[in-house]
Amino acid sequence: MTKRRRGIPGLSFSWKRALGISGAKARISRQIGIPLTRSGRQRKVGRAMGCCVPLVLFAAATGVMIFYVAKTLAFFV
Repeated sequence: MTKRRRGIPGLSFSWKRALGISGAKARISRQIGIPLTRSGRQRKVGRAMGCCVPLVLFAAATGVMIFYVAKTLAFFV
């Protein structure tokens, strides 16, 4: 059996929006620059990590190259 929906389709009521809680949270979040929701914080960290990935890959490749150059020079000395 399917669940019957009550009320008018497309019309809903939120007591948090009616009391202004949602707006207050949004204002605080914008002021401090940190999202108050879990998914918002995860998105923010993901964006920050996204721009760091090329740097990490470059640093790792440079470290490997330095290691092999030093290993080769030590072999000839």
